[in-house]
Amino acid sequence: MTRTIDHRQVVALLYDGLCGFEFGIATELFALPRPEFSAWYRFAVCSHETGSFVMSGGVSVHAPGRLGRLDRAGTIVIPGWRNIHETPPAPVLRKLRRAQDRGARLVSFCSGAFVLAAAGVLNGRRVTTHWRYADALQDRYPELTVDAKVLYVDEGNILTSAGSAAGVDMGLHLIRRDFGSAVANQVARRLVLPPHRDGGQVQFIDHRIADQGDDGIAELLDWLRQHLKESHTVASMARQARLSPRTLARRFQERVGMSPHAWLVRERVRLAEQALETSSVGMDRLALDCGFGSAQLLRLHFRRIVGTTPTAYRRAFQHGVEGRQAPVGGR
Repeated sequence: MTRTIDHRQVVALLYDGLCGFEFGIATELFALPRPEFSAWYRFAVCSHETGSFVMSGGVSVHAPGRLGRLDRAGTIVIPGWRNIHETPPAPVLRKLRRAQDRGARLVSFCSGAFVLAAAGVLNGRRVTTHWRYADALQDRYPELTVDAKVLYVDEGNILTSAGSAAGVDMGLHLIRRDFGSAVANQVARRLVLPPHRDGGQVQFIDHRIADQGDDGIAELLDWLRQHLKESHTVASMARQARLSPRTLARRFQERVGMSPHAWLVRERVRLAEQALETSSVGMDRLALDCGFGSAQLLRLHFRRIVGTTPTAYRRAFQHGVEGRQAPVGGR
């Protein structure tokens, strides 16, 4: 009989030279008690090393759990890795392969992707890591598709994030998958963070964007969020921002990391998620309220961005289902 995997059982892998910031992200997102919710993640740590070891910055760390804890984990977090040129211990890699085989969720922050890649669990997948390490990861593991332009990649039960703070973005995404947008938004507010950060690490790669001051883009984004139901073109958005269409398109790409149209579609999908969780309005009406114009367009963009259909998403989340990810598929 197949054992049900509870993704709320989270175990983080600790190691000598532990990346402190990445581990802090894991504890803030998954270990911090949240009594405002009826159920939350159960968090534990484990390590291959015995006794105490030193975290980056010289802090002594002791991991009370051995690697056997990985056998019971529903979600395994790899909070970075101490050296991208060092092969992780063979027992760790075996545990990760077994975890993948039984359906556990494997999550890496920053250089932690090298641990998952060494275990062979990323073969044939699209992944990301810190942009400084992307070429090394691609060269060493040519069977992967390394995308250095995004903050994180969700491949179902394999998730990889870019450098350090992108782990927060991916963690909030996981919370959104497991508990819905309303809960993810509450967690983001407690962290004093936006629930979703637009753009990608392409904004930080090897070039410096000059301080552009008040170029109208931030004001435009705020205005568009209040008018998602309305029809917008690059020309109409440019008029609102008091820019030429060409200047708007260029500055939008520089500041946001995507085109105005792509950003608008993602914001409308996000609005649709919230509506699906909190209302029973029909798809035709919901599509109009979110600015898609038709239920067909809503379904097309929703499935492309969220990975499931609006109907399946509503079925999973509308009644406050806890600890379940949105199902893939459905009609």
